[in-house]
Amino acid sequence: MININVIVKDKSWFKFIKKPEIYLKKKIKKIQNDKFFGKKKYYFSLLLSSTEEIRYLNKKFRKKRKSTDILSFPNQTKKNFKKLIKSNSEIYLGDLIINIKKMNTSTEVLFEKHFNLLWIHGLVHLFGYDHKNDSNFKKMQIIENRFLKKILDDKFCS
Repeated sequence: MININVIVKDKSWFKFIKKPEIYLKKKIKKIQNDKFFGKKKYYFSLLLSSTEEIRYLNKKFRKKRKSTDILSFPNQTKKNFKKLIKSNSEIYLGDLIINIKKMNTSTEVLFEKHFNLLWIHGLVHLFGYDHKNDSNFKKMQIIENRFLKKILDDKFCS
């Protein structure tokens, strides 16, 4: 089971997703029975933000003075996560922040695809995956594509 807490900090998001929390809960429902998650209960937060806030957070926590499309803040290291999986039935994964100003807003379909790519990518990061080398990138991409195929209505990920 996966629970999400959605916080909307930039009202521009409502132009594209009328009810972000309901939208995301429907998408999560499609992936939460995947064997990847097992029987654990997971929680994470998603902040729907804009350039100014994400630039500030990127500078404060990653020492990068620029805006980005998404930030992921895992609640634990991959090593600690493996220990948590063995001992806890409920795990707080961490926080994601997505920047509306970096989204492809040219069409509703492109926006939705881009948004789904980003939050799925961030979610996989919260599970301790990264893309620092080709091997890790491929592992992460396989998981992302598996989830995207479950939530998208077209052949986008094929």
